[in-house]
Amino acid sequence: MKETLSVLCLVLLVSVSEAAVTKPGIGEFLGCLRSWPSPESPITDDIFTADNTTTFLSSYLAYTKNTRFESPNYQTLLAIVTAKNLSHIQATVVCAKSNGVQIRIRSGGHDYEGLSYISSVPFVILDLFNLRSITVDVPSKQAWVEAGATLGELYTKISDASETLAFPAGVCSTVGAGGHISGGGYGNLMRKYGLTVDNVVDALIVDVNGKLLNRSTMGEDLFWAIRGGGGGSFGVILSWKINLVDVPEILTVFRVNKTLEQGGIDVLYKWQLVSSKLLDGLFLRALSQVVNRTITVEFYAQFLGRADELVAIVNQSLPELGLKRQDCLEMSWLNTTLFWEDLPVGTPTSVLLDRPSKPEKFFKSKSDYVKKPIPKEGIKKLWEALLEFNNNNIVYMQWNPYGGVMDTVPAAATPFPHRKGNLFEVQYYTSWLDANATMGSLDMMKKLYEVAEPYVSSNPREAFLNYRDIDIGSNPSNETNVEEAEIYGSKYFVGNLKRLMEVKAKYDPENFFKNEQSIPPARVKQ
Repeated sequence: MKETLSVLCLVLLVSVSEAAVTKPGIGEFLGCLRSWPSPESPITDDIFTADNTTTFLSSYLAYTKNTRFESPNYQTLLAIVTAKNLSHIQATVVCAKSNGVQIRIRSGGHDYEGLSYISSVPFVILDLFNLRSITVDVPSKQAWVEAGATLGELYTKISDASETLAFPAGVCSTVGAGGHISGGGYGNLMRKYGLTVDNVVDALIVDVNGKLLNRSTMGEDLFWAIRGGGGGSFGVILSWKINLVDVPEILTVFRVNKTLEQGGIDVLYKWQLVSSKLLDGLFLRALSQVVNRTITVEFYAQFLGRADELVAIVNQSLPELGLKRQDCLEMSWLNTTLFWEDLPVGTPTSVLLDRPSKPEKFFKSKSDYVKKPIPKEGIKKLWEALLEFNNNNIVYMQWNPYGGVMDTVPAAATPFPHRKGNLFEVQYYTSWLDANATMGSLDMMKKLYEVAEPYVSSNPREAFLNYRDIDIGSNPSNETNVEEAEIYGSKYFVGNLKRLMEVKAKYDPENFFKNEQSIPPARVKQ
């Protein structure tokens, strides 16, 4: 059943239906781009069109992470602009708007549904991967990071400047900072320091008119909206100013496996009762996955302290895990990022700077939030659903604990609403290599999601924006039906959707910045 979000009677959420865009001449758009003054460097060398299929395709694939979307639509994708400076961004926005062309903004390519680089109407990809400058100010414990910088580059830069500073964000090093931060990125420091958006103090954004704004000139309402509401609905985020957080020189991590025969269900059930109540410096993830046609639960931990203290804490709260001192590894914060990417101990940290040149696998992900422990019978049903996937699929269910500072930040402090009251967040994930397995894999993910329904949040069934999921509701590429937007918007933003729509109406009333799951402008009743 479709879920709708109640609104104040003064605001009428009507259906906004933009007329279908006739495919514009590429010449008009390119002519506008090339005539744009760019004192820093000309834009000509950073425009790729299908006239040169080889360079066009390689540019498209370089930051396309999901093989499901590796074939560009040559009928709709007019050009890729690999911006190198502010004027390139401004030119792309102004020229696209004046010529009736959509833009999709890509900073790292980890958009799970490809909405940052696919569309069924004429569009241009504004790719920000060249904008990767990072400036760290150790005395102030702050940094500026451009949208196209990856988390691996950011973490390396911070570590080069200080061994006791960090930034609370995700564990995948190739994620672009622009989208990750704007969606409310989380990671293994969130119980201590919150989300990415809780540590943002300023930003530079190019608005619908091509104007560069910072926090003081954009105003607090727009600054609020881009910290968790997704930047792509409001403008083009050029860079973020972030607060860095304190970490010790030595942290401790461990990975312990439990099989079904080793009491995995009992340990996982107990994990639900204690993981959100542990010290906020301890993040203990549980991951159920299929290995050799059986279920294994891996417990990953990161602790802002030494191993002996960690063992004592875990064995007091979760003795069923059977943690031993030899299970633990002590290392620097930067090296923990290698641990979380499942790289062998001793891997050079330079690997964090690698950028893949093409997609490597097909994948699909979904998300949920859990507010009360899932009973053991429910865990068994979820595991049975995992076991129904094709043998060639990698499939897992990742549970990320809440508690700590996440319980102290009000739900309306940022657009990211999933705060107090949650025990943990769930990511369902599967990947495969054979294109013929795509439909079956997507169907199995829907079935797994249905099995989980009785045990997760409801009215609305909440979802995480950065784990983009087209199944929970969407609009066509160039249409914005507000009733449909309420469906997916209420799941991503719960009670914050109305305010986001009002901000959208103020700063982008004609809805230029849009995609299949963007935020529509609110319409005031006449």
